[in-house]
Amino acid sequence: MTVANGADLARAYWERAVGPLLHRSFPGLPHAAGRLGTGSDVLGLDDATSRDHDWGLRLTLLVPAARVAEVDEFLAAELPEEFAGLPTRFPTTWDPRPAHRVEVADPDAFATARLGVDVTRPWSPADWLVPTGQSVLELTAGPLFADTDGRTTRLRERLARYPDDVQHHVVACDWQRLDQELPFVGRTGQVGDDLGSRVVTARLVRTAVHLGFLLEQRWPPYPKWAGTAFTALPRASVAVPALAAALAAGDWPQRQAALCEALEHLLHLQRTTGLPTTPTATVPFHDRPFRCVDPGLVPAVLGAVRDAAARALPPGVGAVEQWVDAVDVLVDPVRRAAAVRAATGSGDAVPPEHDAPPTG
Repeated sequence: MTVANGADLARAYWERAVGPLLHRSFPGLPHAAGRLGTGSDVLGLDDATSRDHDWGLRLTLLVPAARVAEVDEFLAAELPEEFAGLPTRFPTTWDPRPAHRVEVADPDAFATARLGVDVTRPWSPADWLVPTGQSVLELTAGPLFADTDGRTTRLRERLARYPDDVQHHVVACDWQRLDQELPFVGRTGQVGDDLGSRVVTARLVRTAVHLGFLLEQRWPPYPKWAGTAFTALPRASVAVPALAAALAAGDWPQRQAALCEALEHLLHLQRTTGLPTTPTATVPFHDRPFRCVDPGLVPAVLGAVRDAAARALPPGVGAVEQWVDAVDVLVDPVRRAAAVRAATGSGDAVPPEHDAPPTG
């Protein structure tokens, strides 16, 4: 059997091996199956290089909590030694044991453990700031092969995008971050600090990329795949040449000009989405030869927020991935929830019985 990628392999594994075993021994058991969780293949971005670790016969099987242990033990005993020429039991970076990699879990616990917010209750605006784009993609990006009761499908639909008022808040936060440092591209370069100018430019490009995902209402993956995914966006990707030019520019005036061009592209996209805008993305910064974001843009976006709880969110803070860079925080739902709670005075930490997923 020739397998093109991990998602195709997982589908075949479910349809020809795991699914038949489950249906024969647990008829009528509510379940969902798919290639969810961590791994480049969940995003459809795996290639030959991906196969040197944590790649193989991986599958997520979601069943009621009371049946998780029973199903897991059954699969451990009944799965064949190999499928499609690959071992069904193998070690991973988070577990050195040669064990089967059908992750059997309760659907609510599986989702909560990744998102950091209890999915069995309605979310407040602050709760929406806890998940990273990557944590949502671990639930929504991979293929779903079965969903007998629709629970997982409904959750994926719920996570399709931010609610409108939260969307306004996080978009405004990215524009505020851009405004705070855009003049520094020129100021650092003006005093001969070319390295500093490049560092600031790279920070601004990263924020602009995040903003592009927001305006497309797409969840950004973690940095390894952010550029690949951004380039594939149907509308925001128009900013790619200007962002690349900003990073490659040899002096600060070229960097500033390229960044401003990219921001005009993103503002135009924002205008097409119906979010408030200003006539231009950037304006002169006082009497200096630098640029800043139009001072009216952030207030205009925030002025469209209607929900009182969303209006009460601290301006400029935003989703946790907009202001936290530490990987050990971003991959840990408990730490993310605690960070948001500390920054906003609200938000719930993931329940302690839910373990954080492996980073993979």
